[in-house]
Amino acid sequence: MRLGFEKAGGRCVFTSEYDKYPASMYRENFGSEVHGDITKIKASDIPPHDVLVAGFPCQPFSIAGVSKKNSLGRSHGFSCKTQGTLFFDVARILEHHRPKMFLLENVKNLRSHDKGRTFRVIVETLEELGYMVSSQVIDASLRVPQKRERIYIVGARVEYFSTAFTFPQMEKKHRTLADILIPVADSKYTLSDKLWGSLQAHAEKHRKKGNGFGYGLCTGKSVSRTLSARYYKDGSEILIDQPGRNPRRLTPRECGLLMGFPEDFKIPLSDTRAYKCFGNSVVVPVIEELAKGISGHLETSGKTGSHRLPKKMKYDTEHSRALF
Repeated sequence: MRLGFEKAGGRCVFTSEYDKYPASMYRENFGSEVHGDITKIKASDIPPHDVLVAGFPCQPFSIAGVSKKNSLGRSHGFSCKTQGTLFFDVARILEHHRPKMFLLENVKNLRSHDKGRTFRVIVETLEELGYMVSSQVIDASLRVPQKRERIYIVGARVEYFSTAFTFPQMEKKHRTLADILIPVADSKYTLSDKLWGSLQAHAEKHRKKGNGFGYGLCTGKSVSRTLSARYYKDGSEILIDQPGRNPRRLTPRECGLLMGFPEDFKIPLSDTRAYKCFGNSVVVPVIEELAKGISGHLETSGKTGSHRLPKKMKYDTEHSRALF
């Protein structure tokens, strides 16, 4: 998220990350402080910012007690409906700092989770906090050779803007895995006979049952499945075909490129930790497009009122425990 916003002219003023491994990689690349568990950080200790940027896990939001609280005359605003979830920490920071805009990212299924009730609570909470809310599911294959659908939620504060944020139109760049594959990968990434045999047997068992479960075998002409944090286990969702040999996993560097990270991005972690980090990350070019759209929307701030836009956009990156 930081890389995308910096390319759009942003300046990061605060970062929180619970997991020590992505925090370590973050420090190695940006040289800036990474604060820990956001649930233990007071909103008043976070610097003022124009845009809050966050990823949070999709956890069940309990709203079953709202009717009972009504009958007892107790309040049930966002702090009730979202307490106990990391979205609550996004909400309390928005309430305290009232930034002009925010960008939230989550899995596509957030919209349908708990028959749509979870997403409804999120949107109502954000509107209750004073924001016009826009959302859109975007497939990262528009920018990288990976099918990765994620929902992006953008808010514009009502006292600064006359209209809600409009998502930019992104033309497909038709990228393939050939764009990110290295010429020669270390033999350690080639699957053993035992693992390859196990994956084939598992896929065949499900095929006979009429299920679609199985490995994803790719060539340089392919667009891959979604890279997940479990990739380190067997690499089954994205295997690279090697004629005459067993297929191989992507290398951590290739995973970074598949997520749109630059080639010189430092990876000071073991393969296992790096796979988890990239699988939990966001696709940088998609964030860059959204950041440019947000920057353009910020330029309309105050045109219908007396508010002035700062000369340099600032934003606040809020990462949480295990991101998605």
